[in-house]
Amino acid sequence: MIALSTVMEQASVLSLSGFKQSLLMQSEDPNYSNLSFEERLYHLFETEINQRQDKRIQRMLNLAKFKDRNASLDQVEYLAKRNIDKSQILSLANCEFINKFQNVLFTGATGTGKSFLAQALARRAISLGYSAKYYRVSTLLEEIKIARLDGSYTKTLAKISKFKLILLDDFGVTPLKGDELNDLFEVIEERTFNGSLIITAQLPIKEWYAYLGNETIADAMMDRLIHTAHKIELKGPSMRELLANR
Repeated sequence: MIALSTVMEQASVLSLSGFKQSLLMQSEDPNYSNLSFEERLYHLFETEINQRQDKRIQRMLNLAKFKDRNASLDQVEYLAKRNIDKSQILSLANCEFINKFQNVLFTGATGTGKSFLAQALARRAISLGYSAKYYRVSTLLEEIKIARLDGSYTKTLAKISKFKLILLDDFGVTPLKGDELNDLFEVIEERTFNGSLIITAQLPIKEWYAYLGNETIADAMMDRLIHTAHKIELKGPSMRELLANR
């Protein structure tokens, strides 16, 4: 008879930590003896698969670098004064918009919860297996600027393009200068048939064109951003103030 320790060693060689965990549990629980061989094997592999999926999601969360890593759609408060349509948010939660290369645009005053909602939605996407990355717009443009200087521009854009979902936080906060408008357009252009964007902005969408300045690029960028986009304008008092007064 083959000893349990031998099977555990084989599982270690194959890096099947979930399999090992389930095998040990089965060896200690007499109820498993009532199951068929196929059922016990199913539970062994199910634990391994689940553990690998959990680790993959954890890696993707680490890569995403969310500002608020704990943001979750379960925490969203659907208050009428906030102008959040629960049915719209829940329909976005299946993340089918990513498969359709659609964008989600959150606008509203400071503190209305744009960034939280955006990160909660992006975190939901990761839980469903989509890769995502959080950037403040200024940080993204600075990263691309440095890449231009050190000769890694193409490599940097390729790295960004690997993510199925890019979250651009604080769009329109500071004026775009130099090559920044072109760099931002490159990122948005690449998304057109490769993935999706979630953008947060204090500026109402109707003011984005004027903010971009350059008519040619503004026309092209707005067409790619707005076409079939899901637009959510948040209203009401600052959520930070509401939470602070509780």
